[in-house]
Amino acid sequence: MEALAARLDDSFSHAVELILSCKGRVVVGGMGKSGHVARKIASTLASTGTPAFFVHPAEASHGDLGMITPEDVLIALSNSGESAEVLAIVPLIKRQGARLIAITGKPGSSLAREADVHLDAGVAEEACPLGLAPTASTTAALALGDALAVALLEARGFNAEDFARSHPGGILGRRLLTHVSDVMRTGDAIPSVPRTSLLPQAILEMSRKGMGMTAVVELDGRVAGIFTDGDLRRTLEKPIDVRALPIDLAMSPRPRTIRPDRLAAEAVKLMEDHQISQILVVNENFQLVGALNMHDLFEAKVL
Repeated sequence: MEALAARLDDSFSHAVELILSCKGRVVVGGMGKSGHVARKIASTLASTGTPAFFVHPAEASHGDLGMITPEDVLIALSNSGESAEVLAIVPLIKRQGARLIAITGKPGSSLAREADVHLDAGVAEEACPLGLAPTASTTAALALGDALAVALLEARGFNAEDFARSHPGGILGRRLLTHVSDVMRTGDAIPSVPRTSLLPQAILEMSRKGMGMTAVVELDGRVAGIFTDGDLRRTLEKPIDVRALPIDLAMSPRPRTIRPDRLAAEAVKLMEDHQISQILVVNENFQLVGALNMHDLFEAKVL
């Protein structure tokens, strides 16, 4: 890997520029173990903002070549640079006008000479004790393909939310695309009492709604404070008549809040940073519109 990094030169930058200017798709192909690496590179490119797909060179000679257009860029992988199936389609690719990036271990190979850009993925020896099985060479080619994908990602300004759009079915997608409004409790499910309430009313509301807290609101719906299980314990430790205690003397003023259009992941971070398990959701006028706790986020698989 260190030797590979030391060999990176203007050819790598040229390859990135070629792909960035591509008006079609990036087509990645290779035979045998190089084919497996090519599939992975195509998948990584596609998931990081560069439309790409894999084509099997042998199948390309039997009809799949029609999948490649003059607007495309072909990335061909071959450690020897002499794979017959790959070389067979090179003249046809060039005749169409598509551009060719070759990743080989032999700069003087036929494939390297025919390519518009050649990236040297050569290794001194394979990790295989027989020096035969593609091991170090496939690792080098894979690393070079990943480096291309990351360089392209950065050049395009591709961000985490873009990444999540291509991974909607996974945990990452749920974490990055789920908003507070998607998981928060609304309407009658929000524990809430007026600021004029007494403590017993707040305790009853907490018990009914099962969130371990209740919001305390002004007459216009603005949040005045929050009363939690912790506030209740601290209040009960005091030598006072809790039955007649106004809630605004027991609540915590200026509670942590979040807007409904924020990402649920931001709510998680806010709760973790401030070591709280519930959070109130407010609109631009600081009026209560929702509430959620860690359990809601677990159920939504955001955590």
